[in-house]
Amino acid sequence: MIRIRFTAEDFALVRFAARPAPVPELNAAFMMMFGGGDELLHGRWRRRVLRSLPDAVAPLADLVPAGDPPLFLDVLGETLTEGLDLVEAAPAELVRTELERVYAGRPSPRWIRELHAGEAGARHVLRRAQRAAFETVVAPVWPQVQDLHRAEFTRHAVTVAEHGVGAALPALVPGTRLRDGVWEWAAPDTREIWPAGRGLVLLPTFHWTGRPLVQDLPDRPVVVTYAAGPGLPLTPDAAPGTDESLATVLGRTRLELLRALTDAHTTTALARRLGVSNATASAHASALRGAGLITTERAGRAVEHRRTALGALLVGAT
Repeated sequence: MIRIRFTAEDFALVRFAARPAPVPELNAAFMMMFGGGDELLHGRWRRRVLRSLPDAVAPLADLVPAGDPPLFLDVLGETLTEGLDLVEAAPAELVRTELERVYAGRPSPRWIRELHAGEAGARHVLRRAQRAAFETVVAPVWPQVQDLHRAEFTRHAVTVAEHGVGAALPALVPGTRLRDGVWEWAAPDTREIWPAGRGLVLLPTFHWTGRPLVQDLPDRPVVVTYAAGPGLPLTPDAAPGTDESLATVLGRTRLELLRALTDAHTTTALARRLGVSNATASAHASALRGAGLITTERAGRAVEHRRTALGALLVGAT
């Protein structure tokens, strides 16, 4: 059983990752690729991706001799370069202790011994392997990941606005529950986790279908990575459109309203543009405002609605 124990302060520090993180998405894809199971749905995808992997990726296999990756690979970063920089900058002590843990007396390849010793060349080998793996496995479907992440972000924002964080956490991850300040779910091992003021980041992944994964490293926010999206392999020729992804969550009229706010609109102007009554436009604006996607300010006898930065992010505006 995994239990994350929140204080009142910890609830205020829960946040949803604003953008997908390339390195965790790559890690999830590799776990799905080598974890077995779901042969009917993922078997062809596994075989296709394995055939396409270049030789430069081979060192990554050395990092998981028993199927358990070292924790210094668990980083965030909103771009691939940022994520790879974080892996390369992992504290030497963490790298040493994690390599000793995953090898546990097994013989190790030369480059792993060099990585253990802190040699820069070995870290460059790891960086090249991760970049090659990302470009082969994840980059071709990255636009889909971005679309799906926006839709999941919206789902979370709407749930928090309507029901609060306490309802949003178990709603994000079926099979989990929150009671008496403890978020918990079934797992093979038992872990007790206290964010203790560090914050908690919710990160959806679209290459993983298993139970939530928890990253709990000293002096960093707790990160809960959970399976989201369709639960099917992502392929470059089946990318869902952003509009469709968001419309499923927000509703078509609310999405049209959000897109209409390239500049400020009154409720009457929105109603006219959308072809709905003032009351309907006001109700939709209220829902979007509650989710933090728009703001509303009085302008004389009318009110004006504007997109927030979050609202602009979700519709891909600049």
